[in-house]
Amino acid sequence: MDALHYFAMSWLSPELLGLTALGTFLGIYVGAIPGLSVTMAVSILISFTFAWDVNYALCLMVGVYMGGVYGGSRTAILLNIPGAPSAIATALDGYPLAKKGLAGEAIGLSTVMSVVGGFVGIIVLALAAPTVSEFAITFQPRDYMMLGILGIMLVGSLSGGSLARGIFAGALGLLIGTVGLDPMTAEERFTFGVVELWDGINPVAVMIGMFGISEALHQLHHMNKAVIKQKISRVIPKWSDIKKYMPLSLQTSFIGVIVGALPGTGGDIAALMAYDHAKRVTKNPKVPFGEGAKEGLIAPEAANNAAVGGAYIPMLTLGIPGDAVTAVFIGALFIHGLNPGPLLLIEQPHMFWFTVGNLTLANIFVLIFGLTGIKLFSKIVECPKGILIPLIFLLSIVGAYAINNAITDIWWMLAFGVFGYFMRLYGFPVGPVILGVILSSLTDENWRRAILSERGSISDLFINLFHSPLSTVLFSVIVLILFTQSPLWTRWLKRKLFHETT
Repeated sequence: MDALHYFAMSWLSPELLGLTALGTFLGIYVGAIPGLSVTMAVSILISFTFAWDVNYALCLMVGVYMGGVYGGSRTAILLNIPGAPSAIATALDGYPLAKKGLAGEAIGLSTVMSVVGGFVGIIVLALAAPTVSEFAITFQPRDYMMLGILGIMLVGSLSGGSLARGIFAGALGLLIGTVGLDPMTAEERFTFGVVELWDGINPVAVMIGMFGISEALHQLHHMNKAVIKQKISRVIPKWSDIKKYMPLSLQTSFIGVIVGALPGTGGDIAALMAYDHAKRVTKNPKVPFGEGAKEGLIAPEAANNAAVGGAYIPMLTLGIPGDAVTAVFIGALFIHGLNPGPLLLIEQPHMFWFTVGNLTLANIFVLIFGLTGIKLFSKIVECPKGILIPLIFLLSIVGAYAINNAITDIWWMLAFGVFGYFMRLYGFPVGPVILGVILSSLTDENWRRAILSERGSISDLFINLFHSPLSTVLFSVIVLILFTQSPLWTRWLKRKLFHETT
């Protein structure tokens, strides 16, 4: 009974209800602006709310978190500029849908499935937090390293059919991600004596340039193309569509929860793994992936919102952040006199159930605010190219500067934009580059930890992979994915299909 009371606290108090609604609304629009990350927004809120009552502060920050994770999909669909790294996979099929005049339908469907994913994450958080956190804590450095490698193996899903070009782009992203000071020894890597490179190249600047600027430059080739009118007569998805895609949404939601519960991962990796899963389980999509497949839209959206609930699991039960935002939340809880960790559920169970109830309320507001304003948002795509392209440039420049308030990030963003344009021009995918940059730190740091734990012996590291069931499973999945993305597998499938049809 006490748990129900604490669950409903933010629902029954007008002040807490209003702060959650305000936070969710602001989060959606902050998340939609490239460069204005949810992590940055929550960090700023700590400085404003440290003197508030803890419940008031958490309501506002939870709302921004839930809304921001969803909000990144809007500009990804409308402008092919992901508002956040977790929306990269959304842009792959969301933007082609917008170019076909289906922006309203795409945003409506992504909103509903995002909310479904959010509820799955919250339910798992409420029912299985101790169990999932115990599973997450069993991951050793070699397992995180293989998780990063597993993410890189998804380049086959993002490479437009050319595995070689996808691997090249992913490796390039890994190389870009290693620029800066070595995390273990603080030695310079690929800085060439330039002090400004000591902190590395910001992944958000790379992302905005590769997607935003390169898209604007690409659109210059189509200045005389007629504007596509968006079909926004029906924003709320058809019940038949919801029922059809619900099984895939639930599958990818569970992927999001599991990945989100692994400390240091987050919704970006969850979304990419979910997109790859959707490609594998969808046998005969009406529209090919990458050209406007609805399956490719809903899978990452369900997963990255489900990852929110997953990220809270290790934070509340172990005191270990699931992603960058929950790392900030830990700081906020400490400021307010709380101690997230194993004793939180014993000493302050009310805070756990208050958080679960507040996440549920914020997820409902995502549905309400997410299904409103779509007609206005959809008008962005109908803008003439002469207005839209400068708008993309402006948003990209503002977003890049907002990362660190540094002109340097703007130059990097413009440079990678031009580079991304030429990559597109010569048929190289830009998605794997971003994926490589994002996963480079996860892979690099855990590779170093894994090899140190084996005293520098690569053979011992490989042998010990088979001493742990978890490591064995991850290694087997990597081998399986590598094989299924090889030309040998493709030729075998073609022969099989040829014999079945003759």
